Amino acid sequence: MPGDHEEDSGVRIGGDGYGAVRLTAQRARRRRPNLRSLVISGSLSCAVLIGSGIAWVAPNYAFSRINSVDAGTSEAEPTGAMNILLVGVDKRDNLTRRQQNQLHLGRDVGQRTDTMMVIHLSEDHHKVTVVSLPRDTWTTIPGRGEHKINSAYQFGGAKLAVKTVEQATGLRINHYVEVNVLGFIDVVESLGGVTVCTPVPIDDPKTKLTMQPGTYTLDGVKALAYARTRATARSDLDRIDRQQQVISALLDKALSGGTLANPIRLKAFLDSTFKTLTVDPGLQKNLLGMVDQFKDISTDDVSFATVPLTDVNYHAPTGESAVLWDKAAARDLFKRIDADQPLVKPSPTASSPAPSGSPSPSASPTALTIPPGRIAVKVLNGTSITGLGAATKARLIAAGFMVPSPPGDTARRDFTTTVIRYPPGREDSARTVAAAIPGAELREQPDVNGIEVVVGQKNHNVKKVTVTAAPATSPSATPQATPSARTATQNICKN
Repeated sequence: MPGDHEEDSGVRIGGDGYGAVRLTAQRARRRRPNLRSLVISGSLSCAVLIGSGIAWVAPNYAFSRINSVDAGTSEAEPTGAMNILLVGVDKRDNLTRRQQNQLHLGRDVGQRTDTMMVIHLSEDHHKVTVVSLPRDTWTTIPGRGEHKINSAYQFGGAKLAVKTVEQATGLRINHYVEVNVLGFIDVVESLGGVTVCTPVPIDDPKTKLTMQPGTYTLDGVKALAYARTRATARSDLDRIDRQQQVISALLDKALSGGTLANPIRLKAFLDSTFKTLTVDPGLQKNLLGMVDQFKDISTDDVSFATVPLTDVNYHAPTGESAVLWDKAAARDLFKRIDADQPLVKPSPTASSPAPSGSPSPSASPTALTIPPGRIAVKVLNGTSITGLGAATKARLIAAGFMVPSPPGDTARRDFTTTVIRYPPGREDSARTVAAAIPGAELREQPDVNGIEVVVGQKNHNVKKVTVTAAPATSPSATPQATPSARTATQNICKN
């Protein structure tokens, strides 16, 4: 509601076997980045990305631990829209023979790009869109002719990779993030493993990974094998979906109370994350400043997609197997991203949404699909009762919700009934909050950035709710050319 005084809040990300990322801009103000914001941002870089995180120890902590490289990027204003190229690089040169045997990597040395993603931060930093670029994409590499897109890094490092992606997508790349995928093992271990679910069997003799359909908690070595295997029907396309699922799961794990409230685990996670990163000099210098803008992020706000394809079995003139983009659909996809248009439509609600600003009855608990632990809430005291906001925040935290910011006050102090305000597309999360606050009113309001609880004189008691969501529907194992966009929340295993 315009005129309300709102305090700062925090980020989140989130699947099925075939696997979407949101952030919020803040008022320009000098203050120390909050812990939640830092952790979240560190997660986003492939659960290793846009962040730093231990700034409460020293302002230059992240700067001193993250390497930089000249990627020829077009640096953008830190508060505006921006595009980040994320490249996952397989660096084996510094591995011992024993480590290579343990990881089943073979004897090859050198560097390869296993993963390429374009990450778009919307102008208001309320949304994050991640688009995976298949490594087998057949495209033109400037100065080198036609090759698979992952060859750009081999031919010319970060600069040529950036130039190739800019030419292929039509987007201007503002920042570059390079992740050593082998360091990913330590990131997973620091979080105590990661939960994944596969709807199809996997039998990969190269990585020694064998899995039947189901849900598994994997250690670092097995998680890496899961994210890298191509031993399923759609080969690299399946691998992209698994990688998106793993990123979502890692973000969910990194943002959990078990990590945030555990200093030892938190520091281990951040340290292992920093060691895997190489970024452009502009991002290295501005890392903490940009992180400070990312508040109130939710897994609902992060979207994953893959470039639409027209031929998944293309035989290149060189004899290589490759894939071809659907040029018209890809052009439309990147135009929508550049225009900050969402790729995932708002989830349908059990009933028609109420008109903007108008109250509606609290939803039935039986309709709940998003658990409290995945919902960040902002609390505003709408009364003149001192301490009511703080008391409500404490009750919400006890019920399992995330309330990263101190409570604020509304301009009006005459709220009789507690009101839950939410932006379009966040109906599922709002229903969970409403179920936890019996008698509260739900209001859809386009002018709010996240879930807000405006505490009234009554209906402010909070109870614990249990969400038993149905397992996510798994896509068919049949090869598909155009995977649909999914949010990080949808990517997180439900069973």
